[in-house]
Amino acid sequence: MSFVTVTNIFQSYDGRPILERVNVSVDESQFISIVGASGCGKSTFLRLLLAQEQPTRGDVQIAGAPPAREPGLDRGVVFQKYSVFPHMTVRQNIVAGESLRRGWGTFWGAEAKDARKRADATLARIGLDHVADQYPATLSGGMQQRLAIGQALVAKPRVLLLDEPFGALDPGTRLAMHDFLMELRAETGMTVFMVTHDLEEAFKLGDRVLVFDKPRWDPHDPSLYGATITYDFDARDGGIPFQRLKEDTHVLHETRS
Repeated sequence: MSFVTVTNIFQSYDGRPILERVNVSVDESQFISIVGASGCGKSTFLRLLLAQEQPTRGDVQIAGAPPAREPGLDRGVVFQKYSVFPHMTVRQNIVAGESLRRGWGTFWGAEAKDARKRADATLARIGLDHVADQYPATLSGGMQQRLAIGQALVAKPRVLLLDEPFGALDPGTRLAMHDFLMELRAETGMTVFMVTHDLEEAFKLGDRVLVFDKPRWDPHDPSLYGATITYDFDARDGGIPFQRLKEDTHVLHETRS
């Protein structure tokens, strides 16, 4: 049974279509990479999965539950612009991420000491242990993004949503964060949706790669139509189309040829 089910999603802003006829089913623990041109609705799709926005039409269901009306603790997110708690130290931010699983419960006594030890281990893993007692404002943008990724991962949500999470990182740090993400994913079984402009990264990390594009295009009014999923590739089987979309992608290819 599908874990995340997106059914006939349409989304418009002020009457301008952004997404149309988006349908996809995702099994639990799958890693879904999302690629496509800028402005084709990839980040909008993540916000709909997060329940930060409600669709104009259609719905998103997770684990068979009714469509959510607001973000919940089962969903974690890292957007393009880092978002951490500015009033907390780096270590406290990581501890706060873990405490999210407790519904913002606070650690006390021996639990708090153990949580700080786990936070320090995480900070060492993402290369921030040397700034554990500093505040986010003192860090570079890339370091703040590493902190935001670490905070989201230690919360161990059932669904993790990533919007260009590694774009601000240098190549070496980017590879280290890839490893950290994949290790925690294997440990927790979380389902991941990641938007990226890097095709190599998309196929390296993803089980499937979804391509968003506008199948209909009016040269006189480019905003007339919305985008949808035009390709669904199986990244673990040589990049062949995922079974459900094999026929559709063939038709699309023939239409564009």
